[in-house]
Amino acid sequence: MNTLKTFFLMGILTFILLVIGNAIGGHNGVVIALIMAGIMNFISYWFSDKIVLSMYGAQPVDKDTHLYQLVEKLAKTSNLPMPKVYIINEQQPNAFATGRNPKNAAVAVTRGLMELVDDYELSGVIGHELGHVHNKDILISTVAATMAGAIAFLANMAKWAAIFGGSNRDDEDGGSNPIALIGIAIFAPIAAMLVQMAISRTREYKADRFGAKVSGNPQYLANALRKLDMYSKRIPMYNAAPATENMFIVSPLAGSKMANLFSTHPSTEDRIRKLEEMKYE
Repeated sequence: MNTLKTFFLMGILTFILLVIGNAIGGHNGVVIALIMAGIMNFISYWFSDKIVLSMYGAQPVDKDTHLYQLVEKLAKTSNLPMPKVYIINEQQPNAFATGRNPKNAAVAVTRGLMELVDDYELSGVIGHELGHVHNKDILISTVAATMAGAIAFLANMAKWAAIFGGSNRDDEDGGSNPIALIGIAIFAPIAAMLVQMAISRTREYKADRFGAKVSGNPQYLANALRKLDMYSKRIPMYNAAPATENMFIVSPLAGSKMANLFSTHPSTEDRIRKLEEMKYE
């Protein structure tokens, strides 16, 4: 069900992209929109992991550390290739996975996470991140974020097209209504952002289930999420970028007043409830 929902939401993003392209330049605009999305997706696919790891100053972990050995153990249990393991010098307890596919994946945790949770809870968190790797959520979220970015860019073009007298459509009607272009410029990016967030929330539930099974007990991840939710609100991550919010196990912007209004994550309470229900399945 979640997979079908994801494909449906991705279809909506594609539709929004094509509508804007058509409004700006007719059939030629649609082609340009698709080419732009393709180029941006190519760049994101190959380089997004390096960009985000560098952005947060992630440092590789030695093979003889407890963290590396735990990831290795859980990766074997999951029948996944061993990902690269990184630690981030941040006090906010958090973690994320990145990489274009399971063979090129990386798992990063913050120093605050290592200091806060016990081994059982840490296994739940790592299992969740491996769930994203297994389900190819990183690729899906990267494509969704890239398409949302392309939509925002084209919406900005629509705004300027409206200001300077309409579009360069190749249709027989001679151009789009400037008011319609302004409407697209305002509402299309909002719609794209909401769809992107819905995709992210859907994938979090699947990763939670995977993490619960791999770690051996749903309660491990449930307990970790309680702690992460509490402490992430108290300890800010000042260099957290909104564009990467959906990558983390809990929102690094949780201390922000705007976080709940445009959240990329389901409520922690709901995630914990679903995990605790797994004990009775």
